[in-house]
Amino acid sequence: MELLLKVNGADRRFSPPLTVEKLLGELGVEGKRIAIERNGEIVPRSRYAQTELANGDRLEVVVAVGGG
Repeated sequence: MELLLKVNGADRRFSPPLTVEKLLGELGVEGKRIAIERNGEIVPRSRYAQTELANGDRLEVVVAVGGG
């Protein structure tokens, strides 16, 4: 069985179980300055490892970019 998630507006499939932390690894953005919104609510960084994702979740993943 796969999880179907909407990530930044695109349908994506992942293998469960999946936490926010594991998702970031799969997206290749772990360790970067990130903001995650799950179903309209911000997920605190301290909860990434404990926040399990469910089929149909809608996620916005924003990577902070520095520059000048």
